[in-house]
Amino acid sequence: MGIGPSTKETTLHHFRDPLNEVLSEDTDIDYMGVIVAGIPQDNVSKEYTGYRVGAMVESMRADGAIVSCDSWGNSNIDFASAINSIGERNIPLVGVTFVGVQGAFVVTNQYMDTIVDINKSAEGIETNVVGENSTTLTDARKAVALLKLKMRNKK
Repeated sequence: MGIGPSTKETTLHHFRDPLNEVLSEDTDIDYMGVIVAGIPQDNVSKEYTGYRVGAMVESMRADGAIVSCDSWGNSNIDFASAINSIGERNIPLVGVTFVGVQGAFVVTNQYMDTIVDINKSAEGIETNVVGENSTTLTDARKAVALLKLKMRNKK
């Protein structure tokens, strides 16, 4: 669903996405790929897109998933819908998104229990500084470690 909450990331950041880097280098993970889901305008389409993401993850027979979202507010609906759809299928997951000072999501569900906040500013707000609004290697490593714990606990 994205990398950071703004368009301030460089193209190089997109090509070297930390989640992709950490997942592809981890020998404990059978990294299957990335699902890119758009953010529709209306709520019915948002829920349908989330449902389809869950169905794809299930059809891949994934043992776990990391859901990343590039925004907040209305985009929380898409994020929560995808997480709910994956969680309903009993697939362990971790969310990665910008939470910051708002500290709460527009919508939530029982599967949103493990979220890595990618905010880096002391004020907890989106800034004009490249890198303060996007996923870093540390964030990615944390998300993967949390996912491994959830997957281990499921067995």
